[in-house]
Amino acid sequence: MAVDRIGFAEKVTEAISTNPRINLVRKEVTRIPECRPLVIATGPLTSGDFSSSLASLTGEEYLSFYDAVAPLVTLESINTNLIFRQSRYGKGEADYLNAPLNEEEYKLFWESLVTAEVNDPHAFEENRFFEGCLPLEVMARRGYDTLRYGPLKPVGLIDPRTGKEPFAVVQLRQDNTAGTIYNLVGFQTQLKWGEQKRVFRMIPGLENADFVRFGVMHRNTFLKGPELLQPTLQLKEMPEILCAGQITGVEGYVESAASGLIAGINSAYLALGKEALIPPQESAHGALCWYVARSRSPDFQPMNVNFGLFPPLPRKLPRRVRANTLAEIALKSWSQFLGIIF
Repeated sequence: MAVDRIGFAEKVTEAISTNPRINLVRKEVTRIPECRPLVIATGPLTSGDFSSSLASLTGEEYLSFYDAVAPLVTLESINTNLIFRQSRYGKGEADYLNAPLNEEEYKLFWESLVTAEVNDPHAFEENRFFEGCLPLEVMARRGYDTLRYGPLKPVGLIDPRTGKEPFAVVQLRQDNTAGTIYNLVGFQTQLKWGEQKRVFRMIPGLENADFVRFGVMHRNTFLKGPELLQPTLQLKEMPEILCAGQITGVEGYVESAASGLIAGINSAYLALGKEALIPPQESAHGALCWYVARSRSPDFQPMNVNFGLFPPLPRKLPRRVRANTLAEIALKSWSQFLGIIF
């Protein structure tokens, strides 16, 4: 698929169109059909009519039409000797990691940010931004201190190393239940991915940051899964309706196909009068399903599969050893899951 999308699409189309058990109907679906069980897999550019039908079913507040995604980094790649844990104004728990910048560090960061290369919008997209969700570089270009009164506001934060309020602060918020992935708060951006890595690694404590997702801004229709979905990909309130693909909040071709497999298996189980299966969280399929259904992030956003979604290991291991160990556990748990099905 990565080498030849057209060839891959043609093979999938051939497999579907020649399968005697599949009734292929080529027409636009503008509203949710009455048949059950039902799998909704309309993708990130779901039509306006079908989006309205879906919103009437789930509630419009649980359907997103605009995707502003901040970068995610792994906790183990953060230099915790420079970063401190605290919340602004001393309110609530110390839920945020804080990367302090002095005036010189901020100046270098700001200069690099406003001159960095950005992605050109696609032909079908326009640079229309919500004031409450501006790209970081757009805010920065409005003035030298704009970020210091916005997402990099240091008010109420005291660096324990100096006992003083920093000149600016980048905050990171936990993005998964295991606490292995952190979100750069307010860092939605249109910078090219290479530029994001270069510029954001200028932030003290993020010099060696491992980015599991880069920031993007584009039109994207997806469900707010933690409010609506079960790890089986069934709707919580209407379990005979399942969702698959990017509409669920997974990102990427392989991830979309993986969610389709789970939704397909479970729709077949429901049709046979059986209970839907929950994929093991230790597998890549299961990690994705658990993320879209149980993410703790208050600002749920689509996600590619990555090792940060997997349950944490009991002890810290070197990166390569950790990846191999997680992969071995995933293969074993997935084999056991397939054994239940077949």
